[in-house]
Amino acid sequence: MRLRLLLALLAASITSAVADTEYIVVSGGPAVRQFEDLRKPTEQHDRWWGNFIRTARVRMQEIHKTAPAGTRITWLVYRDGYVRRAASERQPLTQNVESVPKAYPFIKLVWFRSTDELIRYINGGMSRWSTKISGFEYFGHSNKYSFMFDYSSDVYANSVCWLHQADLGRINGSAFAKNAFCKSWGCHTAESMSREWKRRTGVWLIGAHGKTDYSHMHERNWQVGLSSGSRWVNR
Repeated sequence: MRLRLLLALLAASITSAVADTEYIVVSGGPAVRQFEDLRKPTEQHDRWWGNFIRTARVRMQEIHKTAPAGTRITWLVYRDGYVRRAASERQPLTQNVESVPKAYPFIKLVWFRSTDELIRYINGGMSRWSTKISGFEYFGHSNKYSFMFDYSSDVYANSVCWLHQADLGRINGSAFAKNAFCKSWGCHTAESMSREWKRRTGVWLIGAHGKTDYSHMHERNWQVGLSSGSRWVNR
C-alpha cells in the first residue's frame, strides 16, 4: 500500500514538472515589392520577403531549447501578406513558410487572415483553463499604437489589418500565465502599446522605444537589432 502511494506521488511530481503551456509567436507580412520600389533606397525595409519569417524561426529554435519540457510552440502567420508578395516574387512563398514546421516538427503553424482570427486563437486556440500562454512574441511592422500585419501590402504606406491597443480589451488576460514573457520585435511598441498591454492582460510587453532594425541580420545570427538612438524597454 505504501509502495503504491509512493509511486503515485512520484508520478504526480513528474507530471507537474512538465509544462502544459503554449508559447505563441506571431509573424506579420512584408510590404509588396512595387510599393517598396516607390521609396528611396535608404528608406526601403522589405527588400527581402522573409524578414519576419527567418527571425521568428530562429527565435522558435531558441525557445524550443530553453523552454520547460511540454511547452507547445505555435506560430501564427498573416497569410495574405505572403500571398500578395508571392505574386511579385514569383515564388511559392506560402509553401516556403509551410516548409518551416516540416523541418522543425515542434512548431505548429496556424495561418490567420484577420485580427478577429488572431484574438480568437489567443483566447481559445487551446483550453486556457489548462493551457496558459507562457510567452508571446511579435515579428513585423508596428507603430506606437499597433501591430500592423500588412503594412504596404494592400495599401501603400498604410495597413488594413492590425492589432491596435484599443483592441486589447478583447483579449482575455486570464489566457496568460502570470509570469508570461511577452516581447514585440517591431518599432515603437514601448512608446504606448506596451503600457496598454500590461493594463489589459496583466503581463508586461517588452518593446522598443524607437525603431528596430531588420537589416544585415545574417551578420548577427538573425537577431533583430535596434536603430541608432533606440532602446529596449522592459517595463
